[in-house]
Amino acid sequence: DGMNILFIVVDDLRPVLGCYGDKLVKSPNIDQLASRSIVFSNAYAQQALCAPSRVSFLTGRRPDTTRLYDFYSYWRVHAGNYSTMPQYFKENGYVTLSVGKVFHPGVSSNHSDDYPYSWSIPPFHPSTEKYENHKTCRGKDGKLYANLVCPVDVSEMPKGTLPDIQSTEEAIRLLNVMKANKQKFFLAVGYHKPHIPLRYPQEFLKLYPLENIPLAPDPWVPEKLPSVAYNPWTDIRQRDDVEALNVSFPYGPLPEEFQRQIRQSYYAAVSYLDVQVGLLLNALDNVGLSNNTMVVFTADHGWSLGEHGEWAKYSNFDVATRVPLMFYVPGMTTSSVSQGMRVFPYLDPFSHIVGSVPQGQSKKVVELVSLFPTLAELAGLQVPPVCPETSFHVALCTEGTSIVRYFNASEEKVQEGKEGCGDTARCFNEEPVALSQYPRPADTPQWNSDKPKLKDIRIMGYSMRTIDYRYTVWVQFNPDNFSADFEDVHAGELYMMETDPNQDYNIYNTTSHGW
Repeated sequence: DGMNILFIVVDDLRPVLGCYGDKLVKSPNIDQLASRSIVFSNAYAQQALCAPSRVSFLTGRRPDTTRLYDFYSYWRVHAGNYSTMPQYFKENGYVTLSVGKVFHPGVSSNHSDDYPYSWSIPPFHPSTEKYENHKTCRGKDGKLYANLVCPVDVSEMPKGTLPDIQSTEEAIRLLNVMKANKQKFFLAVGYHKPHIPLRYPQEFLKLYPLENIPLAPDPWVPEKLPSVAYNPWTDIRQRDDVEALNVSFPYGPLPEEFQRQIRQSYYAAVSYLDVQVGLLLNALDNVGLSNNTMVVFTADHGWSLGEHGEWAKYSNFDVATRVPLMFYVPGMTTSSVSQGMRVFPYLDPFSHIVGSVPQGQSKKVVELVSLFPTLAELAGLQVPPVCPETSFHVALCTEGTSIVRYFNASEEKVQEGKEGCGDTARCFNEEPVALSQYPRPADTPQWNSDKPKLKDIRIMGYSMRTIDYRYTVWVQFNPDNFSADFEDVHAGELYMMETDPNQDYNIYNTTSHGW
């Protein structure tokens, strides 16, 4: 009665995956999952920062409703006592389990990953997580550094392992416990890589010879990019190897050779992640639960790899806001699997060659804020109601909308916007849109432009992505009362996707804005 849910969320993973058309990456296990899933090729986070994005999709509310744009407040105290997706499943008879980074740890999840509200047992964090930013990267001189680019010999690491390896082991252990106890579960597994530092087992470098690694297609700061839109990647500048390059602030650029090394290590970290996902899905097969467990795979946001002369997240560009999103639903995205059939045999990225294609692909523009109502509908639970215009006082509602209606391959025939819209201003009856936002402390790049604290926010960039364009306005913002003044526009951006897919040519100032 009711399906289990395995919810995999990855830190800072943009869709550099074979199933998204990337020709360089080796991601056979995630591609295999995609080949049995519906894959959304236009899925977007609501803010390109870990804590705000995660709180947003786990509560089904946008950052203006969670009032979290940084890391330093807990929504139940500072915004409203909103129910979360795992809490809803827990209240509906599921055992809810958290492994690794699901909620962002710290203040924003009450130093407890929102336990006991969201989880049946205390969340698991890998014991080696605390060494992430320690000096564990061996330099050419044999000394240890806290580098950005950090391939390692795992046997030399503290406890001889890495956090994501530990998370996979714990998740597999829990699958076995759930199987033995015959308990219906919602298991969330949060992987760290490819979040910086790019620390992964060094053998994955072999998959990506440096001479095969291209630079970003647009590694320069666009001429018409408003300075408020630029993020100066301060976090990577603080790493020992980047600091040694003495790159000028805020625009850089990094030396081309080092740009290639970052890109190489990002890809290597993705293949390391793919192995973890492969082992986890293979374990789902091993315990015989692949035929009654739906699998969701996504990320909290993307990561710039040199595009627009930028690195890291912290912006409204597609490279920072676009995420992979796929749903494997037995009997829906694939025909039912007979008992004992292997759905997810483990594939070795070092020997596997053939790429798999997604089972179904939707180009519909969708948002992570829609995950909560979507999973509720897929599980056969009552879908939380659409939030009223102001919902600080409403414990259970969603500002997203279930995207199950897009799962059907004949999606073009779907009547747009008829369901679940109510009369809110957020309902667009034509094409769907994705809304993202990013705060800034000033009009020009500062040391804190990437991650301003709430009290320092002065400007909010509200961004709207449709299938045809990305439109962003940077407006005056008052952090004392969380208000944005759309009459006071500091800057704007408009990119037409058909002619400018990389968002390099801002035509905001050459266009009339009759909307």
